[in-house]
Amino acid sequence: MKYTNTAKEILKTVGGEDNIESLVHCMTRLRFVLKDESQADDAYMKNIPGVMGVMKKGGQYQVIMGNDVASYFKELQKISTFSTNANTTSSKKKNPFEAFVDIISSCMSPLIPALLGGGMIKVLLILLPLMGLLDAKGQTYTILAFFGDAPFYFLPIMLAYTAAIKFNVTPMLAVSVAGIMLHPNFVAMVTAGDPVFLFGIPVTLASYSSSVIPILIMVWLMQYIESFFEKIIPTAIKSFMKPLLIILISGFLALVVVGPLGTYAGELLSTIILGIQDKAGWLALGLMAAFMPLIIMTGMHWAFAPIFLIASPATPDILILPAMLASNIAQGAATLAVSLKAKNKNLKQISAAASISALVAGVTEPALYGVNLKLKKPLYAAMISGGIVGIYIGITGLKSFAFAVPSVVSLPQFIGGGSNINIFNALVVTVGSFLLTFILTWIFGFDEEPENAPVPNSEAENTVQSGSGDTKKIAAPTSGKVVPLEKVADTVFSEKMMGDGIAILPDDNTFVAPFNGTVTTVFPTKHAIGLTSDSGIELLIHIGLETVSLDGKFFTTFVEAGDTITEGQKLVEVALDQLIAAGYDITTPVIVTNTDAYIDIISKDVTTIKKSETILYVV
Repeated sequence: MKYTNTAKEILKTVGGEDNIESLVHCMTRLRFVLKDESQADDAYMKNIPGVMGVMKKGGQYQVIMGNDVASYFKELQKISTFSTNANTTSSKKKNPFEAFVDIISSCMSPLIPALLGGGMIKVLLILLPLMGLLDAKGQTYTILAFFGDAPFYFLPIMLAYTAAIKFNVTPMLAVSVAGIMLHPNFVAMVTAGDPVFLFGIPVTLASYSSSVIPILIMVWLMQYIESFFEKIIPTAIKSFMKPLLIILISGFLALVVVGPLGTYAGELLSTIILGIQDKAGWLALGLMAAFMPLIIMTGMHWAFAPIFLIASPATPDILILPAMLASNIAQGAATLAVSLKAKNKNLKQISAAASISALVAGVTEPALYGVNLKLKKPLYAAMISGGIVGIYIGITGLKSFAFAVPSVVSLPQFIGGGSNINIFNALVVTVGSFLLTFILTWIFGFDEEPENAPVPNSEAENTVQSGSGDTKKIAAPTSGKVVPLEKVADTVFSEKMMGDGIAILPDDNTFVAPFNGTVTTVFPTKHAIGLTSDSGIELLIHIGLETVSLDGKFFTTFVEAGDTITEGQKLVEVALDQLIAAGYDITTPVIVTNTDAYIDIISKDVTTIKKSETILYVV
């Protein structure tokens, strides 16, 4: 009865059957594609018995249900009729700006590690000479300089690859076109400044290093070029004629038409933003810093990538990075206040870790999604203080002279301008944002569940007894780097909605049984498997994030639901290299889904793990 009632409530809350284009489910979520998402009542949905949360991602309205998702799905099938095509996507049309932000965000996100690494090297090159630890005229400095410059200079090549995945273009052909735009001989022609012609047509002498828009436009266009030649070239000669013509046509368009247009578009965007900042800098920075958490949540900050990625002493960023400094410090201060004031031990630990991440590394996602957004009042405190400090940024004209994610560690990116006033203002912003947010968070307070609060929607019938009072061990199902669950880029796992556990960034294609027991579930798409140990531990192994959309591609299973398993027995094989090439995050959460039946779930204190070594202790 509980499944039926909940299913009816869910159906009504998403706007009824007429508002559903399609519905599928994965291991934990009902994945709706709705005709009009505005008809769905998020707040009401979260209070429906059985619903753990709501997430909007990839054009899907995802309702997080946990292990019982299949039962709710079956009830929904009984009371309504809808498409179950897993590949259905939202038909809602995006306006041009939304489409632009979506493209830049999805193409830029995989490049973040390289950009962060290069940015921090640039920060070191500012800091080390000031400390007398590096000669700014020496060869080591020169070599480290191009270490830091490389991810930015060759940004079009990296973007060509990620954009090719986005637009379904052959990746190496897209990379080749980006190589044409950055070829040393063409760069020399641009530097020389003499007129250049291709087939008698003038070539615009533009520099494409560190550019974003030109290559994105070009790869978007290549999807049509490649599709055209795929249709018209005879099969017998397609293997060599297709790449030949694609590179010739695309290279020509890149240098003669698309590249210059993209360059001018980037310059126009910069001019508009800088114009706004020049006319009402205090207001622009105040609003930018206040709403930066929401901007980051939507991915809109990547729309300004052409501005802040090229930050340098010659072209400092006076908008995005300064605003992010105020916002990032505010996020960290809010979670630190939560950590010190909270009574719930788990909330204390999560908040402390999130605070360190935001303050030291400038990575605010754990603070934003794991604490502040969830508790609301700390987020309000961070936004208010961010806005106030942002006004100070606008009045003083704070500048960032290098790209790095703003944090306490990366403050040297604000050193420059021929005096110490800029770094002084950056320190004022850092201290002011921290103190103001901390005080406001402490005053506002927040609502937390007591440590012994019952778990929402839990029922006695779902409790599994361990059968023993002693500590049980769970072995690693694969080898790789150990990742704390809080750092997994999916709130279902990072907020432990499914239970406690650990995650592994695998370097082995084979996944094995972590204990003796039985196979509870093998999901049809093969990306996740549920197990139950002989002692009653229920475990979920979820291979990769969002891999349900692959519909089993790259996965091979060796067991079925109901099979008895022994520790070390092969369960699944995965083509990890192909998953990565397809743009998927291969982080694999290993979750004890009946966590509430135990006193504690303790992960082994290691950074790497080998297959079949103990990784979790269940008390």
